[in-house]
Amino acid sequence: MARVAVVLGSGGARGYAHLGAVETLRARGHEVVAVSGTSMGALVGGLVAADRERDFIEWVQSLTQSRVIRMLDPAWAGAGAVSLNRLMRSLEELLGDVLIEDLAIPYTAVATDLLARREVWFQHGPLVPAIRASIAIPGLFTPAVIAGRILVDGGLLNPLPLEPTAAASADFTFAVSLQGPRAPHEPMSPARGLSARSAAWAMDLRRRFGRSEPDAEDPSDDPTQPAEPDEAEPPTVEPELDVRTSEVLSQSFDAMQSLITRYRLAALPPDVLVTVPISAARTLDFHRAEELIDLGRALAGAALDDAGR
Repeated sequence: MARVAVVLGSGGARGYAHLGAVETLRARGHEVVAVSGTSMGALVGGLVAADRERDFIEWVQSLTQSRVIRMLDPAWAGAGAVSLNRLMRSLEELLGDVLIEDLAIPYTAVATDLLARREVWFQHGPLVPAIRASIAIPGLFTPAVIAGRILVDGGLLNPLPLEPTAAASADFTFAVSLQGPRAPHEPMSPARGLSARSAAWAMDLRRRFGRSEPDAEDPSDDPTQPAEPDEAEPPTVEPELDVRTSEVLSQSFDAMQSLITRYRLAALPPDVLVTVPISAARTLDFHRAEELIDLGRALAGAALDDAGR
């Protein structure tokens, strides 16, 4: 049996995989001696440190998509679309008023102080407010305010918080990243593209500048004349996307975190790394607990086998 420091990354609903990964780690006889987490990793990490993850698994496996939507109560005023009050009440019922320093396993939740532009490590004080601060995805969930700080998701600066466990008395570090490539060998280099003007955007410009009708003085606007090819004019494309604002926010956040995670891993690689692909689930797919927990079990088992653990 080995003593293990566990690091759990951010990535919304994909964080259910953390539950399966930790379960596999413990099933092999390893002892968790330290936990750090960001966002969903902070939530699951808090449950692990409080030894309440089994109760949480039973609850989330009962969630349907409609129940998840009802829990995401809209924020009618404030800097976010969802207030998370209902979710926090459920979490308080599960965890109680426990203090971080009283947990059986040393624990760190990582949030981001927007005004100071720095990480905040919660290692003392009430557990649930620390989790609430760490999961506040900017623009989607309202920020938390603690001790005068405006706090949002820790993944903004540190999607995989390896540093808080660096001094732990552990035999190895076990990290679970939720920012894996969408497909094996997904290219990371910049893509070269040809700029194109949207037809709808061009028509809107004409209306705004009083050019909704062809200009008789401009022969190029005469519909009876054949169009002259213009090599400098990029092709026109019709918009085809129908993406919700929440999806744009979450995918933007994922893109940023993926890059930051690669740099963090290069600076401080863990002994065992479990990588959950971004394509496994969308940020708000919280009704897919069972399959994502199973995925975490499978990926953790493969990573531990590869490392001989």
